[in-house]
Amino acid sequence: MTLPVQDNTQDVQSDKLQPGLYIVATPIGNLSDLSLRAADILKRADLIAVEDSRVTAKLLQHIGIKRPMIAYHDHNADYLRPQLLPRLNHEAIALVSDAGTPLISDPGFKLVRDARKAGAYVTTIPGPCAAIAALTLSGLPSDRFLFIGFLPPKENARKKALEEVAGIAATLIFYETSPRLISVLTSLHQILGDREAAVTREITKKFEECQTAPLSELITHYQEKPPKGELVILVSPANKKTEIGEDEVKALLEAALKDHSVGKSAALVAKQTGLSRQALYDLAMQLRQQSSSDV
Repeated sequence: MTLPVQDNTQDVQSDKLQPGLYIVATPIGNLSDLSLRAADILKRADLIAVEDSRVTAKLLQHIGIKRPMIAYHDHNADYLRPQLLPRLNHEAIALVSDAGTPLISDPGFKLVRDARKAGAYVTTIPGPCAAIAALTLSGLPSDRFLFIGFLPPKENARKKALEEVAGIAATLIFYETSPRLISVLTSLHQILGDREAAVTREITKKFEECQTAPLSELITHYQEKPPKGELVILVSPANKKTEIGEDEVKALLEAALKDHSVGKSAALVAKQTGLSRQALYDLAMQLRQQSSSDV
């Protein structure tokens, strides 16, 4: 059985866009990063579904156009989506986020999923993405990476989420806000160890910044110089072949023992370091007994 292939080619010279959903990537900072194709689609769309009309209005003003907009975000998506789907049969609707590629830590995937199920024309106009831009700036391994997005705000849930990815041999990418940066870097250090990491901000803007250093040094740096705005944090892959010192192993176990049993702590550090779980269990027992005798 041969599946039908959707032809996503579009005649940019045509005055009327084909009805359907157009996923349009927008600049993450510098408005000049909007592609020619993205600008053309926005100019000719019947409607633009946006996160914040004020943000998108500035972009449209930059390219000298005005188009009808409708707010589409987490708070109204379930209500609005059934109304947008029928319109895709006779209108060209562009979906944008406030910055970057829609659906990446932004609402929209359910609209794309339901539009495809309904047989609507769906295409993407690729462009900027903060996660990818940060990866290229960081100098960390880029051959394998895992995008995680925002971590849970509560410390215990955040640590549990990090435990699940601690042993993955890929660069980890997180989105974060500046007020939570120190607490998140601290959790990363406690769960992942003192790995090489990077913090990027203001990408493509005048004051673009990328700080790359071990997590412990980044914590000290940003305690002294608190940043502003939204950030991308990247952490180098788990490397089980790298030798790790006894002091660092003990530090990882002591951090784990604050929240977990001896067995769980040994399993967690084994995943982080590749060391023997039994040997780590024995060491954790010694640390626990030593801690009890010190009280």
